[in-house]
Amino acid sequence: MLQKEETALQLLTVTKPMFIPFIVAGDPRPDITIELALALQEAGADILELGVPYSDPLADGPIIQRAAKRALRQQMTLKKAIELVPEMRKKGVKIPIILFTYYNPVLQLGEESFFALARKNEVNGILIPDLPFEESELIRKLGEATGIPLISLVAPTSKKRIEMIASNAQGFLYCVSSLGVTGVRDTLPETLNDFLTEVKRHSRVPIVVGFGISTSEQVSMLKNYCDGVVIGSALVQKIEQLNDLLQTEEKKEEALAEFRRYARSLTAPLR
Repeated sequence: MLQKEETALQLLTVTKPMFIPFIVAGDPRPDITIELALALQEAGADILELGVPYSDPLADGPIIQRAAKRALRQQMTLKKAIELVPEMRKKGVKIPIILFTYYNPVLQLGEESFFALARKNEVNGILIPDLPFEESELIRKLGEATGIPLISLVAPTSKKRIEMIASNAQGFLYCVSSLGVTGVRDTLPETLNDFLTEVKRHSRVPIVVGFGISTSEQVSMLKNYCDGVVIGSALVQKIEQLNDLLQTEEKKEEALAEFRRYARSLTAPLR
């Protein structure tokens, strides 16, 4: 068993609300994923969530499902997504990278092999949305042994489980803003701030909120109730809109600049 090491996430201190973007590994191509990650870092991202495309994404709405299909057409796999991390480092991505994957690909690779590969390639944390907290002991222990924290999710429906999940959280705690799958939403639940306040009361680690955050107004509304916001579908939708330009060599830099501007506009209230 590998010895535990302190990681950037285990040492995470938050002085301002964090911007945590989500993109899909391999969308629209692996090399462009790296450039998108750099663009997000330049736009002020504090942590990157790198999604592993999966054929049965239970928590993902249509925007991210389409991105996963584009990435799967590029032959992206869990192993290739992990191996993309050091390529990002070579190109200048310095922020922590969280791997967002469903449990079945981890199981197919083998839990110990997964963590060994993640450690070798300097993954900073993992998030498995379809792994309930009560069934996560093995993954949690492997993460502790390899210095790769398992990020827990907590939802408004967790109710009596909030204290248990929050008090055992590692790295940071991901608060799910809305019921259902990911996606761009015009409004957020009226009870969301109360939910975040309750989670923060029990959590020993920073709390971040995601699922449906897609406007600067929503970011402004939430910034005083959490330590960070996760923005996924809105950014993935922008990548989809820029897809052709991103894959046209003479237009790619222009498309990346537009993507950076869009990311900055969404997160302006955090600065």
